[in-house]
Amino acid sequence: MRLFVSIALRPDASFGSRAPVRSRAVAQRSFTSLTNASSVSLLAIVPHENIGYPAMIVAVIDLINAVRLHAKLRHVEYVILIVIFAGYVTQLAVGVTLLARPHDSAMVATIAYLIFASFAFALTRVWVLIQGSFAPESE
Repeated sequence: MRLFVSIALRPDASFGSRAPVRSRAVAQRSFTSLTNASSVSLLAIVPHENIGYPAMIVAVIDLINAVRLHAKLRHVEYVILIVIFAGYVTQLAVGVTLLARPHDSAMVATIAYLIFASFAFALTRVWVLIQGSFAPESE
């Protein structure tokens, strides 16, 4: 919700040809993180289904999106990139583990913590958008 509020308050900062590349990247990271957390958590409540499948599929899609996004940037924020990759690779590994051991409560808890971390990451990125506290990249 905050992502959409930030876009409504400052649409010129995130969208359109005049928006800085880095601010569009912040918006895309936030949206990807929110869709990751929402997708995995919603699919986790389907009875008698293995949460490993959605965790793996969403992690692969988001890793591809992250690679595409960071390939467009002139100035790569390595700390953010490492955090993103660590989260999605962990989610992928836990998803694979859950396919082999679907009743492993420690792995299910790990997915729950990753979902929480994904929401938290998205909210921090949205706050950056609202504040406009990123340095615009010269294009």
